[in-house]
Amino acid sequence: MAEEQTFNILDPFSSVDLGIADKTDGIKQWAIANRDLIQPIKEFFNEMIVGIDSALNAVPPLVMLVILALIAWQAAGPRVGILVAASLTFLGFLAPNAWELAMTTLAIVVSAVILCFLIGLPLGIFAGKNDRFEALMRPILDTMQTIPAFVYLVPVVMLIGIGNVSGVIVTIIFSLPPLIRLTSLGIRGVNPSVVEAARAFGASPSQVLFKVELPLATPTILAGVNQTIMLSLSMVVIASMIAVKGLGNEVLRAMGRLDAGKAIVGGLGIVILAIVLDRITQGMGQSGRERGHRHWWQGGPIGAVLRLLSKPKQTATGDLKTET
Repeated sequence: MAEEQTFNILDPFSSVDLGIADKTDGIKQWAIANRDLIQPIKEFFNEMIVGIDSALNAVPPLVMLVILALIAWQAAGPRVGILVAASLTFLGFLAPNAWELAMTTLAIVVSAVILCFLIGLPLGIFAGKNDRFEALMRPILDTMQTIPAFVYLVPVVMLIGIGNVSGVIVTIIFSLPPLIRLTSLGIRGVNPSVVEAARAFGASPSQVLFKVELPLATPTILAGVNQTIMLSLSMVVIASMIAVKGLGNEVLRAMGRLDAGKAIVGGLGIVILAIVLDRITQGMGQSGRERGHRHWWQGGPIGAVLRLLSKPKQTATGDLKTET
Protein backbone atom coordinates (compact mmCIF):
# COMPACT_ATOMS: atom_id res chain seq x y z
CA MET A 1 0.00 0.00 0.00
CA ALA A 2 1.17 3.49 -0.77
CA GLU A 3 1.91 5.61 2.24
CA GLU A 4 -0.69 8.23 2.97
CA GLN A 5 0.74 11.71 3.09
CA THR A 6 -0.15 13.67 6.20
CA PHE A 7 -0.76 17.38 6.03
CA ASN A 8 2.18 19.44 7.27
CA ILE A 9 1.35 23.02 8.15
CA LEU A 10 4.99 24.01 7.61
CA ASP A 11 5.11 22.37 4.17
CA PRO A 12 1.55 22.33 2.78
CA PHE A 13 2.62 22.29 -0.87
CA SER A 14 3.99 18.72 -0.82
CA SER A 15 0.79 17.21 0.59
CA VAL A 16 -1.89 19.08 -1.37
CA ASP A 17 -2.76 18.28 -5.00
CA LEU A 18 -5.38 20.37 -6.80
CA GLY A 19 -5.65 17.80 -9.57
CA ILE A 20 -5.04 20.30 -12.35
CA ALA A 21 -3.06 17.75 -14.39
CA ASP A 22 -5.92 15.23 -14.29
CA LYS A 23 -8.49 17.88 -15.18
CA THR A 24 -6.35 19.04 -18.09
CA ASP A 25 -6.06 15.45 -19.29
CA GLY A 26 -9.85 15.23 -19.14
CA ILE A 27 -10.13 18.32 -21.36
CA LYS A 28 -7.72 16.67 -23.79
CA GLN A 29 -9.86 13.53 -23.95
CA TRP A 30 -12.97 15.66 -24.54
CA ALA A 31 -11.19 17.54 -27.33
CA ILE A 32 -10.17 14.30 -29.01
CA ALA A 33 -13.69 12.90 -28.74
CA ASN A 34 -15.31 16.07 -30.10
CA ARG A 35 -12.77 17.07 -32.72
CA ASP A 36 -15.46 16.96 -35.42
CA LEU A 37 -17.14 20.00 -33.84
CA ILE A 38 -14.05 22.09 -34.57
CA GLN A 39 -13.68 20.83 -38.14
CA PRO A 40 -15.66 23.74 -39.75
CA ILE A 41 -13.36 26.27 -38.05
CA LYS A 42 -10.33 24.34 -39.24
CA GLU A 43 -11.66 24.26 -42.81
CA PHE A 44 -12.30 28.03 -42.77
CA PHE A 45 -8.76 28.77 -41.61
CA ASN A 46 -7.29 26.28 -44.07
CA GLU A 47 -9.17 27.75 -47.05
CA MET A 48 -8.05 31.24 -46.06
CA ILE A 49 -4.38 30.23 -45.80
CA VAL A 50 -4.42 28.18 -49.00
CA GLY A 51 -6.16 31.03 -50.87
CA ILE A 52 -3.62 33.65 -49.80
CA ASP A 53 -0.70 31.27 -50.40
CA SER A 54 -1.98 30.38 -53.89
CA ALA A 55 -2.49 34.05 -54.74
CA LEU A 56 1.02 35.02 -53.64
CA ASN A 57 2.69 32.11 -55.43
CA ALA A 58 0.58 32.59 -58.59
CA VAL A 59 2.15 36.00 -59.18
CA PRO A 60 5.59 35.77 -60.85
CA PRO A 61 8.38 36.59 -58.37
CA LEU A 62 9.60 39.64 -60.29
CA VAL A 63 6.08 41.07 -60.53
CA MET A 64 5.50 40.48 -56.81
CA LEU A 65 8.83 42.15 -56.05
CA VAL A 66 7.81 45.23 -58.02
CA ILE A 67 4.37 45.31 -56.34
CA LEU A 68 5.86 45.15 -52.84
CA ALA A 69 8.47 47.79 -53.72
CA LEU A 70 5.75 50.13 -55.03
CA ILE A 71 3.68 49.55 -51.87
CA ALA A 72 6.74 50.40 -49.78
CA TRP A 73 7.38 53.54 -51.84
CA GLN A 74 3.75 54.60 -51.45
CA ALA A 75 3.73 53.92 -47.70
CA ALA A 76 7.17 55.11 -46.64
CA GLY A 77 8.92 56.90 -49.49
CA PRO A 78 11.32 56.10 -52.35
CA ARG A 79 14.26 55.16 -50.10
CA VAL A 80 12.23 52.46 -48.38
CA GLY A 81 10.97 51.31 -51.78
CA ILE A 82 14.55 50.85 -52.97
CA LEU A 83 15.45 49.08 -49.71
CA VAL A 84 12.52 46.68 -50.08
CA ALA A 85 13.37 45.97 -53.73
CA ALA A 86 17.03 45.27 -52.88
CA SER A 87 16.10 43.12 -49.86
CA LEU A 88 13.62 41.00 -51.78
CA THR A 89 16.07 40.59 -54.66
CA PHE A 90 18.65 39.28 -52.18
CA LEU A 91 15.99 36.98 -50.70
CA GLY A 92 15.21 35.52 -54.10
CA PHE A 93 18.87 34.68 -54.72
CA LEU A 94 19.40 33.03 -51.31
CA ALA A 95 18.27 29.61 -52.56
CA PRO A 96 16.23 28.16 -55.46
CA ASN A 97 13.19 27.61 -53.22
CA ALA A 98 13.69 30.62 -50.93
CA TRP A 99 11.08 32.78 -52.68
CA GLU A 100 8.37 30.08 -52.58
CA LEU A 101 9.03 29.39 -48.89
CA ALA A 102 8.99 33.13 -48.16
CA MET A 103 5.59 33.50 -49.85
CA THR A 104 4.21 30.59 -47.80
CA THR A 105 5.50 32.24 -44.62
CA LEU A 106 4.05 35.56 -45.74
CA ALA A 107 0.66 33.90 -46.36
CA ILE A 108 0.62 32.51 -42.81
CA VAL A 109 1.64 35.88 -41.35
CA VAL A 110 -0.92 37.79 -43.44
CA SER A 111 -3.69 35.34 -42.44
CA ALA A 112 -2.79 35.70 -38.75
CA VAL A 113 -2.55 39.51 -38.94
CA ILE A 114 -5.90 39.86 -40.75
CA LEU A 115 -7.64 37.77 -38.09
CA CYS A 116 -5.79 39.61 -35.31
CA PHE A 117 -7.02 42.89 -36.79
CA LEU A 118 -10.62 41.67 -37.02
CA ILE A 119 -10.51 40.47 -33.40
CA GLY A 120 -8.17 43.01 -31.81
CA LEU A 121 -9.53 46.26 -33.25
CA PRO A 122 -13.10 45.94 -31.85
CA LEU A 123 -11.78 44.69 -28.50
CA GLY A 124 -9.27 47.54 -28.34
CA ILE A 125 -11.91 50.15 -29.20
CA PHE A 126 -14.27 48.81 -26.55
CA ALA A 127 -11.43 48.66 -23.99
CA GLY A 128 -10.55 52.26 -24.84
CA LYS A 129 -14.10 53.41 -24.15
CA ASN A 130 -15.02 51.21 -21.19
CA ASP A 131 -12.89 51.20 -18.03
CA ARG A 132 -14.43 48.02 -16.65
CA PHE A 133 -13.80 46.08 -19.84
CA GLU A 134 -10.25 47.42 -19.96
CA ALA A 135 -9.70 46.27 -16.34
CA LEU A 136 -11.09 42.84 -17.29
CA MET A 137 -8.87 42.54 -20.38
CA ARG A 138 -5.65 43.63 -18.66
CA PRO A 139 -4.95 40.40 -16.71
CA ILE A 140 -5.98 38.31 -19.72
CA LEU A 141 -3.55 40.17 -21.98
CA ASP A 142 -0.83 40.01 -19.32
CA THR A 143 -1.28 36.24 -19.16
CA MET A 144 -1.22 35.90 -22.95
CA GLN A 145 2.02 37.89 -23.16
CA THR A 146 3.85 36.19 -20.28
CA ILE A 147 3.05 32.53 -21.04
CA PRO A 148 5.96 31.00 -23.03
CA ALA A 149 5.17 30.57 -26.69
CA PHE A 150 5.82 26.81 -26.56
CA VAL A 151 2.95 26.36 -24.09
CA TYR A 152 0.40 27.50 -26.69
CA LEU A 153 1.31 24.58 -28.94
CA VAL A 154 -0.06 21.85 -26.66
CA PRO A 155 -3.76 22.83 -26.36
CA VAL A 156 -3.99 23.95 -29.99
CA VAL A 157 -2.56 20.65 -31.26
CA MET A 158 -4.98 18.76 -29.00
CA LEU A 159 -7.95 20.63 -30.47
CA ILE A 160 -6.93 21.16 -34.09
CA GLY A 161 -4.03 18.84 -34.84
CA ILE A 162 -0.79 19.78 -36.56
CA GLY A 163 -0.37 21.88 -39.69
CA ASN A 164 -0.66 25.45 -40.93
CA VAL A 165 -4.07 26.02 -39.32
CA SER A 166 -2.70 25.29 -35.86
CA GLY A 167 0.24 27.56 -36.62
CA VAL A 168 -2.05 30.45 -37.51
CA ILE A 169 -4.15 29.99 -34.36
CA VAL A 170 -1.04 29.85 -32.15
CA THR A 171 0.31 32.94 -33.89
CA ILE A 172 -2.97 34.82 -33.32
CA ILE A 173 -2.95 34.05 -29.59
CA PHE A 174 0.70 35.08 -29.28
CA SER A 175 0.57 38.29 -31.32
CA LEU A 176 -2.91 39.65 -30.49
CA PRO A 177 -2.22 41.51 -27.18
CA PRO A 178 -0.16 44.45 -28.58
CA LEU A 179 -2.90 45.34 -31.06
CA ILE A 180 -5.59 45.39 -28.36
CA ARG A 181 -3.40 47.39 -25.97
CA LEU A 182 -2.28 50.00 -28.49
CA THR A 183 -5.76 50.39 -29.98
CA SER A 184 -7.10 51.07 -26.50
CA LEU A 185 -4.20 53.46 -25.86
CA GLY A 186 -4.86 55.31 -29.12
CA ILE A 187 -8.57 55.76 -28.37
CA ARG A 188 -7.83 56.95 -24.85
CA GLY A 189 -5.14 59.32 -26.15
CA VAL A 190 -7.52 61.32 -28.34
CA ASN A 191 -7.87 64.87 -27.06
CA PRO A 192 -11.22 65.06 -25.16
CA SER A 193 -11.78 68.64 -26.34
CA VAL A 194 -11.78 67.45 -29.97
CA VAL A 195 -14.38 64.81 -29.15
CA GLU A 196 -16.50 67.33 -27.27
CA ALA A 197 -16.30 69.76 -30.20
CA ALA A 198 -17.54 67.05 -32.57
CA ARG A 199 -20.43 66.23 -30.24
CA ALA A 200 -21.27 69.91 -29.89
CA PHE A 201 -21.69 70.13 -33.67
CA GLY A 202 -24.20 67.26 -33.54
CA ALA A 203 -21.99 64.28 -34.44
CA SER A 204 -23.46 60.91 -33.53
CA PRO A 205 -21.40 58.38 -31.51
CA SER A 206 -20.57 56.42 -34.67
CA GLN A 207 -19.48 59.61 -36.46
CA VAL A 208 -17.31 60.57 -33.50
CA LEU A 209 -15.70 57.12 -33.57
CA PHE A 210 -15.11 56.79 -37.31
CA LYS A 211 -14.44 60.45 -38.22
CA VAL A 212 -12.64 61.73 -35.12
CA GLU A 213 -11.30 59.09 -32.75
CA LEU A 214 -10.11 56.41 -35.18
CA PRO A 215 -8.36 58.84 -37.57
CA LEU A 216 -6.53 60.49 -34.67
CA ALA A 217 -5.67 57.11 -33.14
CA THR A 218 -4.51 55.59 -36.45
CA PRO A 219 -0.73 56.07 -35.87
CA THR A 220 -0.96 54.29 -32.51
CA ILE A 221 -3.16 51.53 -33.94
CA LEU A 222 -0.73 50.98 -36.81
CA ALA A 223 2.10 50.76 -34.27
CA GLY A 224 0.09 47.91 -32.74
CA VAL A 225 -0.26 46.30 -36.18
CA ASN A 226 3.51 46.62 -36.61
CA GLN A 227 4.15 44.86 -33.30
CA THR A 228 1.61 42.16 -34.20
CA ILE A 229 3.41 41.49 -37.48
CA MET A 230 6.80 41.28 -35.76
CA LEU A 231 5.47 38.87 -33.14
CA SER A 232 3.84 36.78 -35.89
CA LEU A 233 7.18 36.42 -37.64
CA SER A 234 8.88 35.54 -34.37
CA MET A 235 6.47 32.58 -34.07
CA VAL A 236 7.41 31.19 -37.48
CA VAL A 237 10.22 28.95 -36.23
CA ILE A 238 8.37 27.88 -33.07
CA ALA A 239 5.20 27.06 -35.01
CA SER A 240 7.23 24.91 -37.41
CA MET A 241 7.44 22.35 -34.58
CA ILE A 242 3.80 21.50 -35.33
CA ALA A 243 4.44 21.05 -39.07
CA VAL A 244 3.82 24.62 -40.19
CA LYS A 245 5.33 25.11 -43.63
CA GLY A 246 7.58 27.94 -44.76
CA LEU A 247 10.95 29.36 -43.82
CA GLY A 248 10.58 28.35 -40.17
CA ASN A 249 10.19 24.71 -41.13
CA GLU A 250 13.32 24.99 -43.26
CA VAL A 251 15.25 26.36 -40.28
CA LEU A 252 13.97 23.62 -37.96
CA ARG A 253 14.81 20.81 -40.39
CA ALA A 254 18.27 22.25 -41.03
CA MET A 255 18.93 22.49 -37.29
CA GLY A 256 17.89 18.85 -36.89
CA ARG A 257 20.43 17.84 -39.54
CA LEU A 258 23.05 20.27 -38.19
CA ASP A 259 23.03 21.93 -41.62
CA ALA A 260 24.20 25.42 -40.69
CA GLY A 261 24.06 26.70 -44.28
CA LYS A 262 20.34 26.02 -44.84
CA ALA A 263 19.51 27.20 -41.33
CA ILE A 264 21.22 30.53 -42.03
CA VAL A 265 19.42 30.82 -45.38
CA GLY A 266 16.04 30.30 -43.71
CA GLY A 267 16.94 32.69 -40.90
CA LEU A 268 18.03 35.39 -43.34
CA GLY A 269 14.76 34.96 -45.24
CA ILE A 270 12.78 35.55 -42.04
CA VAL A 271 14.90 38.61 -41.20
CA ILE A 272 14.37 40.09 -44.67
CA LEU A 273 10.61 39.56 -44.46
CA ALA A 274 10.63 41.22 -41.04
CA ILE A 275 12.53 44.24 -42.38
CA VAL A 276 10.20 44.61 -45.37
CA LEU A 277 6.99 44.38 -43.35
CA ASP A 278 8.37 46.58 -40.57
CA ARG A 279 9.35 49.41 -42.92
CA ILE A 280 6.02 49.28 -44.77
CA THR A 281 3.90 49.35 -41.62
CA GLN A 282 6.06 52.07 -40.04
CA GLY A 283 5.52 54.20 -43.13
CA MET A 284 1.77 53.61 -43.00
CA GLY A 285 1.79 54.84 -39.42
CA GLN A 286 3.32 58.22 -40.26
CA SER A 287 1.28 61.23 -39.21
CA GLY A 288 0.20 63.97 -41.60
CA ARG A 289 2.97 66.24 -40.29
CA GLU A 290 5.60 63.61 -41.11
CA ARG A 291 4.18 63.33 -44.64
CA GLY A 292 4.42 67.11 -45.11
CA HIS A 293 0.69 67.67 -44.45
CA ARG A 294 -0.26 65.71 -47.55
CA HIS A 295 -2.78 62.92 -48.02
CA TRP A 296 -1.28 59.44 -48.39
CA TRP A 297 -2.31 59.29 -52.06
CA GLN A 298 -0.56 62.57 -52.95
CA GLY A 299 2.89 61.00 -52.71
CA GLY A 300 4.54 57.86 -54.03
CA PRO A 301 3.65 56.18 -57.33
CA ILE A 302 -0.06 57.08 -57.04
CA GLY A 303 0.80 60.76 -56.60
CA ALA A 304 3.22 60.59 -59.53
CA VAL A 305 0.55 59.10 -61.79
CA LEU A 306 -2.02 61.69 -60.68
CA ARG A 307 0.41 64.53 -61.37
CA LEU A 308 1.15 63.16 -64.84
CA LEU A 309 -2.57 62.89 -65.60
CA SER A 310 -3.24 66.43 -64.40
CA LYS A 311 -0.46 68.02 -66.50
CA PRO A 312 -2.29 67.81 -69.86
CA LYS A 313 -5.35 69.51 -68.32
CA GLN A 314 -3.20 72.28 -66.89
CA THR A 315 -1.42 72.70 -70.25
CA ALA A 316 -4.75 72.88 -72.10
CA THR A 317 -6.06 75.46 -69.62
CA GLY A 318 -2.88 77.54 -70.06
CA ASP A 319 -3.20 77.43 -73.86
CA LEU A 320 -6.82 78.65 -73.68
CA LYS A 321 -5.82 81.54 -71.46
CA THR A 322 -2.99 82.47 -73.88
CA GLU A 323 -5.37 82.47 -76.87
CA THR A 324 -7.82 84.62 -74.96
